[in-house]
Amino acid sequence: MGTSEPRLTRQTLKVLGTLMSEQMRELSGAEIAKLSQLSSGTLYPILNRLEEFGWLDSRWEIGDPAALGRPRRRYYRITGEGARKVQEVVRELTPSIGRPAWT
Repeated sequence: MGTSEPRLTRQTLKVLGTLMSEQMRELSGAEIAKLSQLSSGTLYPILNRLEEFGWLDSRWEIGDPAALGRPRRRYYRITGEGARKVQEVVRELTPSIGRPAWT
């Protein structure tokens, strides 16, 4: 049975909070992992799920890994739809938990 929105677990909220606080720029998966303090095994399924729901966009870094001297990075950013949905959640939760740091 499908749903129209992702499940907002504590970890998902950490990812969204990280992206909201850096809303004007793209972040690599490694940057998101560092800022949210989530392991890659937790983080990447969340990023994939948020992208499937249209809350995130991603793109691969342009360049040859050999020339870069490392694997290409994947960059993520929150979409307008994602930002709107997060703001709705914040409005609903604020009376019970207070304002999140990124607002």
